[in-house]
Formats: sequence, C-alpha cells, structure tokens
Amino acid sequence: MPMRPGEEWVAFKMAERGGRGSGGHGSLDKSITLPPDEIFRNLENAKRFAIDIGGSLTKLAYYSTVQHKVARVRSFDHSGKDIENEPLYEISVQEEITARLHFIKFENTYIETCLDFIKDHLVNTETKVIKATGGGAYKFKDLIEKKLGLKVDKEDVMTCLIKGCNFVLRNIPHEVFAYQKDSDTEFRFQTNHPNIFPYLLVNIGSGVSIVKVETEDKFEWIGGSSIGGGTFWGLGALLTKTKKFDELLQLASKGQHTNVDMLVKDVYGGAYQTLGLSGNLIASSFGKSTTADKEFSKEDMAKSLLHMISNDIGQLACLHAKLHNLDKIYFGGFFIRGHPVTMRTITYSINFFSKGEVQALFLRHEGYLGAIGAFLKGAEQDNPNQYSWGENYAGSSGLMSTSPDVYPMQRTRSGTFDMLEMDRLERPLVNLPLLKDPSAYIPDTVDLTDDAMARKYWLTCFEEALDGVAKRAAASQPDSVDALERAEKFRQKYWNKLQTLRQQPFAYGTLTVRSLLDTREHCLNEFNFPDPYSKVKQKENGIALKCFQSVIESLDSLGWEERQFALVKGLLAGNVFDWGAKAVSDVLESEPQFGFEEAKSKLQERPWLEDSYSQWLERLKEGPPHKCALIFADNSGIDIILGVFPFVRELLSRGTEICTERREAAVGSDRFEFSVSRSKPSG
Repeated sequence: MPMRPGEEWVAFKMAERGGRGSGGHGSLDKSITLPPDEIFRNLENAKRFAIDIGGSLTKLAYYSTVQHKVARVRSFDHSGKDIENEPLYEISVQEEITARLHFIKFENTYIETCLDFIKDHLVNTETKVIKATGGGAYKFKDLIEKKLGLKVDKEDVMTCLIKGCNFVLRNIPHEVFAYQKDSDTEFRFQTNHPNIFPYLLVNIGSGVSIVKVETEDKFEWIGGSSIGGGTFWGLGALLTKTKKFDELLQLASKGQHTNVDMLVKDVYGGAYQTLGLSGNLIASSFGKSTTADKEFSKEDMAKSLLHMISNDIGQLACLHAKLHNLDKIYFGGFFIRGHPVTMRTITYSINFFSKGEVQALFLRHEGYLGAIGAFLKGAEQDNPNQYSWGENYAGSSGLMSTSPDVYPMQRTRSGTFDMLEMDRLERPLVNLPLLKDPSAYIPDTVDLTDDAMARKYWLTCFEEALDGVAKRAAASQPDSVDALERAEKFRQKYWNKLQTLRQQPFAYGTLTVRSLLDTREHCLNEFNFPDPYSKVKQKENGIALKCFQSVIESLDSLGWEERQFALVKGLLAGNVFDWGAKAVSDVLESEPQFGFEEAKSKLQERPWLEDSYSQWLERLKEGPPHKCALIFADNSGIDIILGVFPFVRELLSRGTEICTERREAAVGSDRFEFSVSRSKPSG
C-alpha cells in the first residue's frame, strides 16, 4: 500500500482464525492496515458508543471530547492616552474542550480486529451500554459484549435510519445531491432547506427498505425488496470470483453491459417507436448469455448485474413515490457509494417511469444513517438536536469516487475504511431571517466544482501558499517545542486534501474558495494552530489605524455625491486586501506600507462586474435613511478599518442603526457563527 510522506502506519496481522475467538462467524480477513492517526481517532476521550451492523458492513459511532487551542482577543482602554506605540489589544491562546462525533465504516470481516483495537486503546467511557442496530446487532452481540465489556442495547432499525437521515439533512451542508450524467458537473449539490418533510427514503443495504417520512416522529415502512446490495455482492462474487464489494464496483466501471444484455433494438431491429421506446433500452438483463456462444468478461457481467439491480430498485422506488404523491426520493445505504453507474441508472429509471415528476436524490453520507440514528437514541439525555453540528473536513473521508484515476491513497483506503467526523458548535445555527428564500441562497460567486479552469487556478494558489502558511503556523507559537513538527503534519494533511480535491472536487459538496479555506482551517485546528495570522493581522490593524484619521479628513473634504462614490470605492479597495488577491498578499508581505489610495487607483473603471451603484445613490438621494444596516465583517486591517469603518460612519451620520456581525467560526458551508454588536446614531 502506498504511504503518504512522513505518515506512520501500523499493520495488524490476523492469523487464519476459523471459528476460534470469533463467535463462530467463520474465517475473518487475514490482515488489515490501520493508520492510527486517522481511524478510531481520540479513543482515549470516547464517552459513548453506537454500532450499526448490516449484512455486509459495520458502521461504528462514538462521541468524544476534543481539547484544542483557540485565539482570544482582549482589548485595552486607551481613552485619553497617547496610543502611538501602544498595542490596542493582546492575543492569547487558550485551551477549550468541544464535542465531536466520529463515524467509521468497515467491512464485517474486519469487525473482530477493530473491536480488539478499540479495546486496547479505550481508556474510559461514561457508559457501560452500546446502542446497536441492524441485523448484525443480533449476530455479533456476544462478540461485542465480550470484546468491549459493554452491554449491547438493540434499537429499531427503521427508527435509527429516519433519525439519522433527518440529522444529516439538517446539519450537513451540501449533503444532498442529484446526479446528472450529461451535465458538465455530474454532482449537483443542494442547499439545506428548513422544511425537509415529506420525503421517501430508500435504504439500500443488503436488501432494500422503502420508508415514507412525514414528520420527525411520523414515518411508515411501505415496501422493500430482497434484491439489493447483498444481491449484487453475492451474485457478483459467483459470476466473477471477486469477493470485495469495491472491487466489483471497479469491474463494473470498466465493463460494457450491452455485450451481455439484450436491448430493444436486438429484439425489434431498432427503436420501438409505437411504444416510445429507445433502441438502447435493456429488454432483457443477461439476455445475450442464452444465445451467445462465448465467455463473457468479468467487467461486462459486473456492469450488467449492476444495471439490473439498480434499474429494479429505481422502478420500485418510483412506483411507491407516485402512489404516495411524493416528489423527493433520498437513496441511502452503502450500495451506492457515489458510484456513477449506480446513480446514473437509478436516476434514469426514476426519470423514465415518473416522466420527470419525481427527483432521485443521493446522500454524501448514505451509509451512516443507521449508526447516526442509533447514537442519537443513546444520547437523548444530552439532547444533541438542540445543537448545530458541522462536518470536520480534516477527519472526514468525503464522497469517494470509484474512478481508476483517483488519487491512489484515497482509492486504496476507500475499500476498507470510510470516516465522518462532526464537531458540535457552541451556538445553534439558524437561517438569516432576512433571506427571502434560504434554500435558494448561494453565498459563493464561483462554483469550482463546475468551473474546471477556476478550480485549477485556486487549487494551485492554495498549494503555492501552503509552505508559507505552515511557516506562519510554526512562527505563531515560538515557545512551543513541537510547533515545527505540528506545522509539517498540517502541511502534509492539507496537501493530501488538495490532491484529493483535484481528482474529486465533489468530495465535500460544492467546492468553493470558501470551502478550501474552511478545509485549511480545520486542518490547522487539528494540529492546534487556531490562528497563524493573528500577529500579522494585529500588525496590519495598527498600520491601518494610523491612516484612519487622514482617510476620514479626506472624505469629509469632498462634496456629498463625490463622497458617496469615494466610500464605495473604499469598500472595494479594502476588499482587495483580503486573502483572495495573491498579488496584493505578496506586496503586503514585503511592503506593509502599501498605500490604500494606491489600491483605490488600481480599481477598474465602472461598470464593475456587479454594479448597482447608480441604484444605491438614487436610494440615498430620494429615500429616507435606512432603519438598520447589517455589516458582515470577517477580515481585518485595511479592509475593515479603512474600507468598512468610513462607510459605517456615513450611515450612522444619516441616522441608520448598525449591526456588525463578527465571524467566529466556519462550519463548512454557507452557515457561520457570528457575534452581534449594535451601534446607534448619536443624538
């Protein structure tokens, strides 16, 4: 197995066990490779466990407390003092403890080794009970209790599935996506909608369960099928002698089903126009095997089998959706795994049989629903639903691709382990009430998942800046003996994330510049670097404040209309100093006195790319003062002090109340944690 530079891997070897020590579960896999820094993380602080064991795969969940560093700012009162050489505030690094949810998926053949690993590394736990769901909760009950010393408390499978699905729909941005084969971007992610009900959940594990969900607690099992993921795995193993599920998917991705399947045109000599059928429709799965006198390839048989089962599931789901007047179907379960052929076939089947009236939707974390639900059942006394949770990109695998071209380490790992981590946020998040339609709000200007040229540019920018960020991180903690070592680990981890995103831009939902920053922030936090640029920002704030009075005097000397235009140009020029302009960042590194006026002079002439200045000016002239202005500020230095503050001062002079929102934490999408302060006009 290829290794990442500098990363330690520990291999656990298992002898052929037969039935010994495995509760009579047969011969388990003989070897397993566990990277201890990335799987079963933070076990020493684990507090609560849950497990979902299906016919093929195990999903383990646990809660842990995570200690990490945060940067805090304390302001000084300099009123009436000469502050020329005095700092306005100090920055201290403090330790905080937060809650984290861990979810890990692996094949059942590894369950005993994984339980041994957990037992050896588990320090203490608050509970002596492990919540369990899935059919395997019965089969492996004795093994779990023996290995972990925890009592197995079984939970209803369907209740856990629904609880888990509701949780991810509410808490994970860009969890849901539609698959569009002929689109430039095949993965079309959807923003979170405040109203998630009603919907149809089709869970494809070993078999298929179809559930109608109307409210948080009202749902009904309305159908299912014994033909599911286990069927694909089982028949695939018989046909190809391939025992690994992901290897079967790999075979299918290389196969050509038309070599095995009988099509409409094979039966009728072309399309069947009178019935509106395409000649390329499958008339009979594996139909050619009865007449062709030849051996079929493993790849072709795997592809035909995948088509057959996916089409069957899609048609069944569509019929149930139409019967119950539902237009959204969420597909869950590890059968799908982000596999393009599976999603394409299911989507085509849904569109074909519903005539486009029903939408097939997929989940990035499709296989974790039962484990999440079981964990929530065991944590009800903590009421986890009262909090908001954000995906921790540093510890999550992301949506996997089965393409042979995918980054080799990611592809090798995907067949064995898959991880999801979620951090609890200090405050519950709500949609901004001023948004007309929160589900339609898109905060980013460029979708890097869709724009290949922009994606290449920005990924390269972040790669080229990485060494500098790592150096800044180490320099921000000069008294720490291991700062250099942690900075290098951060650099390696974020570099690997960037390489994965080059091959799989859809891994964490819609890829944007903001999500690249969030991923970097999560990786920095992972190695206890809360804010590598705090000292830099403090320095830039000092420089900007020295220029503030002269900027104000210059603005006050202008006529009213000329001043309004200068204020808007100041907002734009200030924003040039943000992280996004690499050329300006380079200048600031070498010439911190880079002039604000020079930045304004470099702005392009109107019309700007998004230009509504004329309407804004007309509103100021003709309308009454705005009642309130909401200012989102997540930058520092020249941007906010010389760009935003003068603009705020002008609004206050008109009688407008100002609410400033200070960004405190990113959570991986268009939702942020802010603290709010209000400023009222004087007099």
